[in-house]
Amino acid sequence: MLILEWISHIFIYAYSIPFPMNAIDDKFHVVIPCAGNGSRAGLSAPKQYALLAGKPLVVHTLEAFSKLPGLAMGVLVVSPDDSLIHDILNKWPQPHMSISPTGGLTRAQSVMAGLKALEWHGVSPEEWVLVHDAARCLITQELILRLVKACCSDDVGGLLALALPDTLKTEINGRVETTVDRSGKWLAQTPQMFKLGMLMKALLHVGDKVTDESSAIEAMGFSPILVPSASFNFKVTYAEDMQLAQNILLSRSDHQHSQSITNE
Repeated sequence: MLILEWISHIFIYAYSIPFPMNAIDDKFHVVIPCAGNGSRAGLSAPKQYALLAGKPLVVHTLEAFSKLPGLAMGVLVVSPDDSLIHDILNKWPQPHMSISPTGGLTRAQSVMAGLKALEWHGVSPEEWVLVHDAARCLITQELILRLVKACCSDDVGGLLALALPDTLKTEINGRVETTVDRSGKWLAQTPQMFKLGMLMKALLHVGDKVTDESSAIEAMGFSPILVPSASFNFKVTYAEDMQLAQNILLSRSDHQHSQSITNE
């Protein structure tokens, strides 16, 4: 527990470093796939609805996007049999987000469903779309705007990513096969930002097995921009991730509370 608290204080320090918050000229949209069952977290309900710091995990994710300058529309893609999301959004309203109960068996299917929902609402092929994992609940507005500012004048688009910090191994039967040179290797994160038409075409081209949007764009022969992210923007996957995310969210709340007292 002490280790988790120590790590959370490191993350809150990184979180408190200011990034530019200038307004974005071009509007953009967001698709958040939220149809997974979160089985690796070992919970009885989908992990995206687990309470963290007093709110469901997905609400923390949605709130990071809710007041962004330039955000035109958001689509939260849930499973067709989701029985929880309407009650959650009644309690924590997100006016810029519409619910699309069209989630598929794979992440790519859910993303495509969200893109089709945007298309149905009149979003043009040339408009920018950010795709973000619901389970990356520690994303900040500063990081999102960093990505948007880097990509909005680019011909391809890009993604938040983290230069690989650790030594990387390959494995055979539970033993090290070899050590891989980590130079030039990055951990892909989200959001990932591409134009609606290009991304739909790419996903149709590669099928539904890809695990991120950049992979589909790369398969079309393009090279997305790697936009430096932060280590706290991890995807909550396992039970221990839940505890770490909770500590970071509580640390942020304490930090914001102390800042408000200081400014009074």
